[in-house]
Amino acid sequence: IRGTSLGTVPGEKPNLQKEEASRLTKGFLKWLSNKSGKNYNQLSISVGHDPRLSSEDLQEGVIAALLPFGCKIYDCALASTPAMFMSTYFNQYQCDGAIMITASHLPQNKNGFKYFDKKGGLNKTDISEIIELAESHEIMDDLILSEATGTFKAIKTDLLETYCAHLRKLIIEGVDPHNLKPLIGLKIAVDAGNGSGGFFATKILEPLGADISGSQFLTPDGNFPNHMPNPEDETAMASLSAAVKSSNADLGLIFDTDVDRFAAVDSKGNEINRNEL
Repeated sequence: IRGTSLGTVPGEKPNLQKEEASRLTKGFLKWLSNKSGKNYNQLSISVGHDPRLSSEDLQEGVIAALLPFGCKIYDCALASTPAMFMSTYFNQYQCDGAIMITASHLPQNKNGFKYFDKKGGLNKTDISEIIELAESHEIMDDLILSEATGTFKAIKTDLLETYCAHLRKLIIEGVDPHNLKPLIGLKIAVDAGNGSGGFFATKILEPLGADISGSQFLTPDGNFPNHMPNPEDETAMASLSAAVKSSNADLGLIFDTDVDRFAAVDSKGNEINRNEL
């Protein structure tokens, strides 16, 4: 689900802010309860976001909408879309559902929601049902009557660190289970485009021994001051290619805002993208 969250572009009126976030979240809660057969207060849901300027406000709206129902809420703060899905898998979380606040590669005034249950990302039929539930006053009244008694808080958690440890383990096992730094000798330049993906350089590649000194734009910044975090954007790909060649890197990696898509360039700066991957 995507929309306009900031009124920074003339002619584009915001239509996805805290009120819409609240209603959509309650629609997802009802959908997840129906799907899982669990009462609202038996559900556990994780919430994370990308670095867009509107993301934290939307997350506040999402969490505020969930709190009255007594479900367990994990506040994952800045995260990636794959990490949010993995919150339904990792033993320490085992979430019934996950909400990622992101508009992927779209302009900075946009934002949106990606939803997951234990089977993966929701399909178009599921999304349509959530929107219908969000628009139904009867469903909203039903939810209000179901509010639990008591004061509830979201649990702040470092899901991204759990996810990074998981990926480091996969790489070690895939290369050499006896070598804790299998990437020594490789120079890998990461371009995160100031999206969520800077962790891939600092928390995965570097701890495994890679030289990441040619990396750029790793700091999350919702203004996206250098280029849009988009592996299919010509400016972004040219920027990564130049970084690889100027730093004599063996490989370059570039991610979109929420880190569920990437592309690469080889040591000569040639693109490896889309079907070539």
